Amino acid sequence: MNNFLDKCRAAVGASNVLTAPEDTAAYLTDWRRRYTGKALAVVRPGATAEVAAVVRLCAEFRVPIVPQGGNTGLVLGSVPDQSGSAIVLSLNRMNRIRAIDPINNTITVEAGCILQQVQGAAAESGRLFPLSLAAEGSCTIGGNLGTNAGGTAVLRYGNMRELCLGLEVVTPQGEIWNGLSGLRKDNTGYDLRDLFIGAEGTLGVITAAVLKLFPQPKAQLTALAAMQTPEDALKLLPMAQAQCGAALTGFELMSDFCLRLVTKHFPQMQLPFPQPYPQYVLLELSDSESEEHAMAMLEGLITAALEEGVLQDAVVAASIAQSKSLWQLREHISLAQAEEGKNIKHDVSIPISRIGDFIRETDALLQREFPQCRMVTFGHLGDGNLHYNVSPPEHISDEAFIARQDEVNRVVHDSVHRFGGSISAEHGLGALKREEIRRYKPDIEFTLMRAIKKTLDPLNLMNPGKVL
Repeated sequence: MNNFLDKCRAAVGASNVLTAPEDTAAYLTDWRRRYTGKALAVVRPGATAEVAAVVRLCAEFRVPIVPQGGNTGLVLGSVPDQSGSAIVLSLNRMNRIRAIDPINNTITVEAGCILQQVQGAAAESGRLFPLSLAAEGSCTIGGNLGTNAGGTAVLRYGNMRELCLGLEVVTPQGEIWNGLSGLRKDNTGYDLRDLFIGAEGTLGVITAAVLKLFPQPKAQLTALAAMQTPEDALKLLPMAQAQCGAALTGFELMSDFCLRLVTKHFPQMQLPFPQPYPQYVLLELSDSESEEHAMAMLEGLITAALEEGVLQDAVVAASIAQSKSLWQLREHISLAQAEEGKNIKHDVSIPISRIGDFIRETDALLQREFPQCRMVTFGHLGDGNLHYNVSPPEHISDEAFIARQDEVNRVVHDSVHRFGGSISAEHGLGALKREEIRRYKPDIEFTLMRAIKKTLDPLNLMNPGKVL
């Protein structure tokens, strides 16, 4: 493969073809540091033409390609396998904001742009790019598109598929498809864009995108509401939608145990209530009129919910600092889990109306099979996406519990299926859930997906072993 690597060096520059273990290590280990693969090299192109040149070389030499952005995924979708035959195609040098059109409300960015960078560029132009994730300081737009990322504002703005108008893609043959259209209406054939969004790099390499922007809200208000059960949260949601309409941009469910973990491991963060409650909802309103208008809506909602017994208590942030403090409680849940020890994560979606029943019944099943396991349940209730994580009992070691991961997954995923849900809401399948999904999808879906894969990538070089 020396000839192949020499040609890659000629295409992208010798310094951007990494082969030394100390240089490649960070690209080969997954975000949770549970798996490390092997690669022939890490190749770092700096432009779309360089990506195309590298992909053509891979087709010529039959070298598999693992596209990688920020490598923040949780399902082993952006790391290579153990064969050492693939290259990791890192897009982190392709991080330019190509254009902003505030009249058309669009921003054109390269795939290696950090999400936070795009949010900042939009804000500088007086616009909002609403995708918001806990990993927004390190995840990239290419990865967000490859996994159809959701985040905390899907309720109002939709996930990444809804936020993207056009793509630039390098095909598995090394051709460049320039579909960077800022059009909202274009009914001229198959929607190729949607094939690549959510495909986890298995059909081609996304190199740039045209994304939707929105006017900056005149006011953003945050409230934390305390209640007894997830069913109470489901009663609050339609009340909030009726009272606040499109101004409701965030509706996050968090259990008491989630926030106890946060305050345990980050003692500078404390709950704003004199006593604990079993469940909490973090609400955010983004209003286009004024702070006074937003406050009136929020106070009216809270008053009505308290009067009907849906809420036990609530607090509204009185400043930007207080709002950030409330959001930090939510954003530090995953960090607190990591501090507590290993856990078994599930990124699932359930029909919103059935979430309360799902939590109650699945919690009971897990307690029966794994007594005293600890449930870390939180997520985007407004769009039905739960992070339904299971921590080991305090008297059992992490390693002993993780060894039973397949058993835990079977209980949870079978329950998700019974409730008409999906075992992957926004993290994708990668290699981690590739076999598991076969239990729940009908054969016709796999037949159709394989046909698409074979047509676009007949040599099976694009992220092989992921999704299918």
